[in-house]
Amino acid sequence: MGEFSLDNVNEMYLDILREIGNIGAGNATTALAGMLNQTIQMNVPKVQLMEASQLSSAICPEEEVIVGVFLEVTMDITGSMMFLMRMDSAHYLVNKLMGRDPECRDDFTEMDMSAIKEIGNIITASYLTALSGMTNLKIAPSIPHVAIDMAGAILSVPAIQFGQFGNNALMIQTEFGDDVSIDGYFILMPEEDSYEIILSSLGIHI
Repeated sequence: MGEFSLDNVNEMYLDILREIGNIGAGNATTALAGMLNQTIQMNVPKVQLMEASQLSSAICPEEEVIVGVFLEVTMDITGSMMFLMRMDSAHYLVNKLMGRDPECRDDFTEMDMSAIKEIGNIITASYLTALSGMTNLKIAPSIPHVAIDMAGAILSVPAIQFGQFGNNALMIQTEFGDDVSIDGYFILMPEEDSYEIILSSLGIHI
């Protein structure tokens, strides 16, 4: 396939990505509301295409400790994806899920880590379902891996692993919650050929 870069992406594609972000975030909000058994509000997500090297600075300072859920993407497209949360958001969600005081900031237990993995799994699946529905592509996620580390360290994983295929990333920022606003960041890094497959499936040829 031909060479692909962010310069080739037109406004039509960005509009479609925003719609995928809206649908995915809506699906994720519904799924989280079911998990937590409460109503959750969602703000329209911010969608950006950027170089992988810019991701950490776009989310928070590189030295800030965050929670990351990492998965690989296979089948019709290949690449990696992540769902990132700041520590206060992760604590709030886990505490709500476990029926604890929302202000609890104890270190995460093994059960807490499993809960984070499940939350990340549900949210990433919501976005992938939206992407699959709009493109008619078959997309399957791998088993998720959870990491708690500095943002710079967590975001270096997909950048190193997939940097050889392309340096483009899609970041969708979503705010959701009830009385507390939670920032979540969904990052999709398709391999270079997969970007072209996504575009072609949407009728956009470059």
